[in-house]
Amino acid sequence: MRVAVGKLVFDVDVAGPEGGEVVLLLHGFPHSRESWTDIAPLLHRAGLRTVAPDQRGYSPGARPEPVEAYALPELAADALGILDALGIGAAHVAGHDWGAVVGWYLAARFPQRVRSLTAAGFPHLDAFRNALRVDAEQREHSGYIATLSAEDAADSFLADGAAGLEGWYRQTEGVLSEEQIARYMRTHTRPGTLRAALKWYRAGTLQNDDGPLGPVTVPTTHIWSVDDPAVGVFAAESTADHMAGEYRFVRLPGVSHWQPQQVPETVADEILRRVRGD
Repeated sequence: MRVAVGKLVFDVDVAGPEGGEVVLLLHGFPHSRESWTDIAPLLHRAGLRTVAPDQRGYSPGARPEPVEAYALPELAADALGILDALGIGAAHVAGHDWGAVVGWYLAARFPQRVRSLTAAGFPHLDAFRNALRVDAEQREHSGYIATLSAEDAADSFLADGAAGLEGWYRQTEGVLSEEQIARYMRTHTRPGTLRAALKWYRAGTLQNDDGPLGPVTVPTTHIWSVDDPAVGVFAAESTADHMAGEYRFVRLPGVSHWQPQQVPETVADEILRRVRGD
C-alpha cells in the first residue's frame, strides 16, 4: 500500500493479524522493505502485525533532492508519520543497519512511541561515534563510509552493468542466496533508487558528532554478529553504557552483517522475545 506523509508517499507492506501488536520494520542499506520477507511471516504466525516501509529515498514517491533532507531527524519523522497515518500511537520497532540507527533515534527521542526496540547490526549511535574516536579497529571497520559518501558512489556501483553493486552483495561469499541478490539488484538498479539511498551516507549522520543521542529507556535488544565487517566489538559491547532500561545483548558467532537474510529465524525469535518481554 501507499502511505502519504506530508508531500511524501511511501510504499509500505502492512500485514499480519488485525488487532495484533504492531512491529515497525525498518530496513538498512542496500536493501528495501523486502529485507523482512523471511521474517515477517514468522511474526505473523505469532500474532503480530507488521508495518514495513521502503524508507526515504527507496520509495519513488519519497525521494527529495537535497542531501540535507536525509538527516536522521527527517528519517525518524518519516517513521512516526507512517505510524500516524495508519492510526498507530506506539509500536515495537525492529531495525537492521540504517534501520537500527533510526530505531535508536526513535527510542531515545520518542520513547512514548516505542514499546520496544530490537536493533540488529548497528549499535547505539553514541557508542558508535565514540568508537570512531577511540578505537582503531572501528575506524578500520568504518572505512566503507567514505566510499559510500562519495558524490560519484552511485555511478561507480552502477557502471559496467552494476558490477560494483553486485560485488557488494557478494562480498561475503555464500551469505546471500541468488534469489536474495536478484531481489536487491532489481530494486537498486531502478532509476534513481541507489543515488537517493546513498544520500543517507552523504548526509553525514554517522560521522558528525552533533550532540549525544542520549540514553535509551525502552526495553531493547541489540543483535551483533561476531563476523560483522562494519561494527567492531568495542562499539557493540559499549552500547550497554547508553542503556537506562531493560537491555539484552545478543552475540551471533559465525554470522555476517546481513542478519535478516542469513539468520531470519534468529532475528524473528529475538523480536518475539523482546515483544513478549521474555
